[in-house]
Amino acid sequence: MDLKKFIGESTEYDKKQTVEMKKPKSWLKSISAFANTAGGVLIFGVTDDEQVIGLEDVKSASEYVSQKVKERISPFPQIVMQLHTVGDGKNILTVRVPAGTDTPYYYTADGVTEAYIRIGNESVLADSTELKRLVLRGNNSSYDALISPYDYEDYSFSKLRERYKSWTGNSMTEKLMDSFGVRDASGKLTNAGALLADDCPVRHSRLFCTRWNGLDKSGGQIDAIDSGEFSGSLIILLNEGLAFVKRNMKTMWKKTADSRIEMPDYCERSVLESLVNGLIHRDYLVNGSEVHIDMYDDRLTIYSPGGMADGTQIQEWNIDDIPSTRRNPILADIFGRLGYMERQGSGLGKIIGAYENAANYEPELSPKFFSNRVCFIVTLWNLNFKASQDEALNEAINEALKPEALDLIALIKSEPTVTQATMIQTLGVSRSKVQRVMKALTNEGYIRREGSRKNGRWVILKDI
Repeated sequence: MDLKKFIGESTEYDKKQTVEMKKPKSWLKSISAFANTAGGVLIFGVTDDEQVIGLEDVKSASEYVSQKVKERISPFPQIVMQLHTVGDGKNILTVRVPAGTDTPYYYTADGVTEAYIRIGNESVLADSTELKRLVLRGNNSSYDALISPYDYEDYSFSKLRERYKSWTGNSMTEKLMDSFGVRDASGKLTNAGALLADDCPVRHSRLFCTRWNGLDKSGGQIDAIDSGEFSGSLIILLNEGLAFVKRNMKTMWKKTADSRIEMPDYCERSVLESLVNGLIHRDYLVNGSEVHIDMYDDRLTIYSPGGMADGTQIQEWNIDDIPSTRRNPILADIFGRLGYMERQGSGLGKIIGAYENAANYEPELSPKFFSNRVCFIVTLWNLNFKASQDEALNEAINEALKPEALDLIALIKSEPTVTQATMIQTLGVSRSKVQRVMKALTNEGYIRREGSRKNGRWVILKDI
């Protein structure tokens, strides 16, 4: 069965074998979730493995669905129902539910009033934070537009003014504070203004940075090499985060005919775009969680509270096709006017593009994006990690084994079944030297023994 024929361009859909009349909540919650999230299609008469079994009385089923949606989903969402005859005369029913504008859409029956959202391919109960998001969306508002309890006159905005001056060449006037959406007519800060104040009063707007010792958070005797906890204006957080990454990364270089090519561990443009994305598009309704930068030997990750603003998951999308949905439009507009980001929503593409244009880029090092209902994570790979590892191995081999390692590799290439006695005789070195060289080559992954000690052979895994 070609589901595309019935769901069109929709990425979200649910399949139901029948219209459950005794348990309508089993499918009504999907309608609530579709309306509250990015929309979707409910298909009746199809099994989970996409076998068409059809509905016996599709007309009565459609009337029942319409009736129950009107009775139990509030406010009444816009839906489009269609009857389809498939192949051998079996009838199915599709219910298309666009993303709603009057969120939250509640399921109201059985003594409960609940709102659902889509997470992956499931309809799940919205928690209190998610309900706040839905209420804001239904009011055509956002967290950053809400008026805070803080007075504009009690706070300074030197970092905001400095950035505006350096980017535009002009001083930031008091009138621009209103244009930027920093305060309202009565002199109260918006939440956006509070987040941009030098001494930001929003406690959970902080940045935690850690350079871990190794490939994970259990580094051995020393867990972390460097760390920092930063608070204040979003501009301060951005600058401190970039400075932390810069001081914890290295830049390799190689000569060309008339110059040299610098090869940093991470593309600075990708780090900038990723951190801006984490600070501007994070969910500030989530208390007790901050933006985190975690650096390891082979990668850095930027963790931001809150998933995709539209409720979908980033890993389900083609990066080029992601719609521009801004959770905090005032902040996004301000950062656009300050030159930190573009208003077209092309940040993720730029993160990837900067990597692809790096001199030491390989396809397996492409940035990785992950999201769920509680977080958004960007992983940027250390472009020099593999080369550094190879260089370290070569240095260890050269230091410990010197020319004998090359001679042994050449001997094994010509005679894979060569014995230790032959090595000693051919190379003219002591038994202990041969044993040391062979042990180091094996430990460093250059050679491997296959078969028995008597009848086996040596295999070369890589050249020195």
